[in-house]
Amino acid sequence: MWRSDPAMVAPARASIADVEALNRVFSEAFTERYRRDGLSGVRVPYLNPAVWRFAIEDAGDGALIWRDTRGDIVAFNMVHRSGVEGWMGPLAVRTDRQGRGHGARIVKHGINWLESQGATTIGLETMPRTIENIGFYSQLGFVPDHLTVTLQRERPRATGTAGERLSDYTAGARAPVVGECRTFADAVVSGVDFTREIDLTLELELGDVTLLRDATGALRALAVWHSAPLAQGRVPEDLRILKLVARTHADAMAVIGAVEREAGELGLARVSLRCQTRHSQLYAALIQDGFRVQWTDLRMTLAGKGEQERRGVMLSNWEI
Repeated sequence: MWRSDPAMVAPARASIADVEALNRVFSEAFTERYRRDGLSGVRVPYLNPAVWRFAIEDAGDGALIWRDTRGDIVAFNMVHRSGVEGWMGPLAVRTDRQGRGHGARIVKHGINWLESQGATTIGLETMPRTIENIGFYSQLGFVPDHLTVTLQRERPRATGTAGERLSDYTAGARAPVVGECRTFADAVVSGVDFTREIDLTLELELGDVTLLRDATGALRALAVWHSAPLAQGRVPEDLRILKLVARTHADAMAVIGAVEREAGELGLARVSLRCQTRHSQLYAALIQDGFRVQWTDLRMTLAGKGEQERRGVMLSNWEI
């Protein structure tokens, strides 16, 4: 049992040494959240330590933890920035310290940090059925945006066009290609930069980046994906697309097909992606193609800090 303590000291940057304690707070807080929503049979497992490392290193100085006077973690907020796109998650307050204003404190701190870093989009995602959470974030200045629908296909097909794997490039040749990816993302949404996520995905061997090119050799689509298991102690079973950028909906479907091919070659049972409903044409095409709905989240953005319009397709996962 956690022992309560009235004090919560200033935030510090999380490190890999904090993963076990983060997992305890994460699992208990989200299990309790599901219980309050009537899902009493749901027990949220610990996250894979490699996934925590990705979250911490991706957030960098935005990987924030708060401790009590005994040094135990009271709350955390993983605050991420991909160029001008900023988002928060996961974040949680220890169950014995909830209802004391700590949640508002850590969210406000995340907002201030992102604003100081020049983020023009600031957002997060929460369960749409959880009116308590929606009301809480609304009081902090967030407004509802699109739904994010998790789509999944069992038994991925291997019929898609094969793409390039970024990991197949030599170390010396990789940096210019990552630069291409940065320029390509910026062309679709000005200022968005997935370089950190791309580099960490390869460095931590969590997955890869699939690239599709047109007849001239220029990028027409890319997808950053992970195949490492999300839960601690599990074997790899699914491939998850974290970031997707494409010129057109047809190019987006093509790179998803290429990623499915990767999943099939890796022997994985499922492929999934999180599709924002702002891309209604892509969503409809994926449903028509056999993807099925697994989960929904409500995307909320800070008033005045909403997402930019797309000049193409960009799916950006706001969850680890």
